[in-house]
Amino acid sequence: MSMKPSSVKGTRDFGPEKMYKRQYIFNTIKKVFEKFGYQPLETPAMENLSVLTGKYGDEGDQLIFKILNSGDFLSNLPQEKYEEGSKKALSLLSEKALRYDLTVPFARFVVMNRNEIALPFKRYQIQPVWRADRPQKGRYREFYQCDADVVGTNSLLCEAEIVLMIDEVLKNLKINQFTIKLNNRKILSGIAEAIGETGNEAIICVAIDKLDKIGEEGVIKELLEKNFTQTNIDKLLPILALTGSSIDKINQLKTILSNSEIGISGISEIEQVFDYLNSFGFDAKNVELDFSLARGLSYYTGCIFEVKANEVQMGSISGGGRYDNLTGMFGMPGLSGVGFSFGVDRIYDVLEELNLFPLSNSISTQILLIAFDDEHEKYCIQALAKLREAGISAELYPERAKLKKQMSYADDKKIPFVALAGSDEVLNNVFTFKNMTSGEQQKLTIEEIINIQQQG
Repeated sequence: MSMKPSSVKGTRDFGPEKMYKRQYIFNTIKKVFEKFGYQPLETPAMENLSVLTGKYGDEGDQLIFKILNSGDFLSNLPQEKYEEGSKKALSLLSEKALRYDLTVPFARFVVMNRNEIALPFKRYQIQPVWRADRPQKGRYREFYQCDADVVGTNSLLCEAEIVLMIDEVLKNLKINQFTIKLNNRKILSGIAEAIGETGNEAIICVAIDKLDKIGEEGVIKELLEKNFTQTNIDKLLPILALTGSSIDKINQLKTILSNSEIGISGISEIEQVFDYLNSFGFDAKNVELDFSLARGLSYYTGCIFEVKANEVQMGSISGGGRYDNLTGMFGMPGLSGVGFSFGVDRIYDVLEELNLFPLSNSISTQILLIAFDDEHEKYCIQALAKLREAGISAELYPERAKLKKQMSYADDKKIPFVALAGSDEVLNNVFTFKNMTSGEQQKLTIEEIINIQQQG
């Protein structure tokens, strides 16, 4: 009995059409990364389990896909370990795991190669990661991450260049309506300090973030329930009411946070980023200061970013921030860095929804050659060699099937041109060259066909 094939739940095949579209996104991103001096890096799908464990919190650790040791993995397992349960037995059964993200492998790479790499080290990495999550719409067990990080410098020039890169990538993908939200972790700490709730940034951010949905009164009610005093809240309200341009907001915030050293430090970092953008001659109209933005509170220590596409209902399509101690987990403290990632699957959905994929992108073969019978095959093969030599993607239909079948093949593969050769054509050293879109056809030599293709 033959088995019905199926793919693993939470994983996907990407057929040719999807692959062309994904490659278009990846290539657009890579070009910009490399233009800004970022270098490509790949790390293995597998890491030692000890490298990954303890880096993602308890919940994350449970989502790591473990790989069973090779051979008879149960033979070394003493009975008492087996009885102690899976957690105790795990280290004896599994020493390796699939990577959960690209950040921890990057940190491992930096520490292992610290004497060979030039600091600051700029790298980008586009590879799949795996999470043993419950699959649902938009959540997969295998998905691509697309990260760029620079480590080994505190300079805010890096933050400004991240804004430039995000802007350029999205504009090159023809996504023109987007917002790059910017905040600083130190500002959030300053706000908490200024209202008398030091260390409670997370609670404040969760409440502020709901301002649009539940209004000011709803936010006040929620904070009171979380044991905030009316005095705390009265100090917070002017911050919620900040309006105007980014510069206006910064100036108002300076007054409010004047007694918070960490808050003022965060404001001056944001100002420095805007100064750099200004020096680049960059129009920051798509950049918005958002003091409720609170990505990765336990992780980021400086500037934080989040990017939204404005014409579609969707979560963020890019995000990131500054962190202080990426390599500390591997015994190399004090290395500051800043990084961000693009959500490739979400960007794909945005381009699909807004119909922004270029049509030509899904075409691999430009010209299909068709020989009417075996004696004309050699004539077509010589022409095929010339086309490919000229850098034109072409193929010869490999069998002498009925003409209708061969033309259907061209249609199915969306091949824009067909060149047919029968006795007449061979005698006159030409092809019948047909435009599959307009239906127009003419008799041309292979040199004329090449010339037309190269002129575009």
